[in-house]
Amino acid sequence: MKTAFLLYVLLILLMPALFAQPIKRPREYGIRFGVMPTGSLNAITDVPGVRVGQVTLQQGQRIRTGVTAILPREGNLFQQKVPAAIYIGNGFGKLTGYSQVEELGTIEAPIVLTNTLSVPTAADAVIDYTLAQPGNEQVRSLNPIVGETNDGFLNDIRGRHLTRQHVLEAIRKAKTGPVEEGNVGAGTGTVCFGYKGGIGTSSRKLPTSLGGYTVGVLVQTNFGGVLQIAGVPIGVELGMYSFKEKLDGSCMMVVLTDAPLDARNLKRLAKRAFMGLARTGGIASNGSGDYVIAVSTGYRIPHETASAFDDMKLLRNDAVSPLFMAAIEATEEAIINSLFAARTVTGDEGHEVKALPVERVIELMQKAGQIR
Repeated sequence: MKTAFLLYVLLILLMPALFAQPIKRPREYGIRFGVMPTGSLNAITDVPGVRVGQVTLQQGQRIRTGVTAILPREGNLFQQKVPAAIYIGNGFGKLTGYSQVEELGTIEAPIVLTNTLSVPTAADAVIDYTLAQPGNEQVRSLNPIVGETNDGFLNDIRGRHLTRQHVLEAIRKAKTGPVEEGNVGAGTGTVCFGYKGGIGTSSRKLPTSLGGYTVGVLVQTNFGGVLQIAGVPIGVELGMYSFKEKLDGSCMMVVLTDAPLDARNLKRLAKRAFMGLARTGGIASNGSGDYVIAVSTGYRIPHETASAFDDMKLLRNDAVSPLFMAAIEATEEAIINSLFAARTVTGDEGHEVKALPVERVIELMQKAGQIR
């Protein structure tokens, strides 16, 4: 009798997991974004060599935060840098390392995303990681790139619970393959269009006739506006949008490509990612920190070399338009992916943010003829 009772209790405890609906991405419902094909994973890790690592902190009733690390390639980034650019859509943010990237057009360490008040901790950890790498024993200067959004509605942000060890763990865990989305890493406590936001990712693969390059995007969504999905005004239909509801916040966008672009054309590529955010209904409000970090893995720039010249082949301006469209489409889809993957969260001071009502959204998309 006792055994039967224990089995009954165990079944009750397991029922939510047994009957929980699996997370489906928008494409699995038949929603399409743009016209370009995705990579095999439809993720930033479709770009060869790119790795992503995440650490999620969900402790007690108050801690809802985390860290996401993006490593553009294997090996020592400081000694073999990659070309990069940063575009500021709206600058109410705390992105570290901008000026050196703007001046020199390279990055030399992993890109890290976290919450607003943990940026100094994350930068310190990136410095620890880089200085400890073999070959960097004489390094005396380093430019860590750390971006953020403010998760202070759901997370006890003033407690600054993220530690250097959490950041180092995310970097060490970075791997190729599928990327977890939704309430994970730097997206654990974020809010997007009034619903639970989070981490999202997507990619586009250009046909061979256009170079065969891949563009991958990862986003940390925490912003407001009037939500649109594949052109359908979902925010209006659901009655959840800026100035009707108090919606504000930020978005970090990271764009990786294996196309050989210099910093100038990477800045142009980053601007197009911001157009992808606009497609979803984001408005880059006054209080929003909206940044795009664009990186090419198409070639390396040695920290030290005997030559006074760089010698590499770069795509001409006339060849980059397909990459622009790829960045727009992948950014739009990555943002919507973050919403579909996120789940309802209750956090600091009992604040609750509900997940996007996916079933209702699908009904609206079908009604609009966007799902057949």
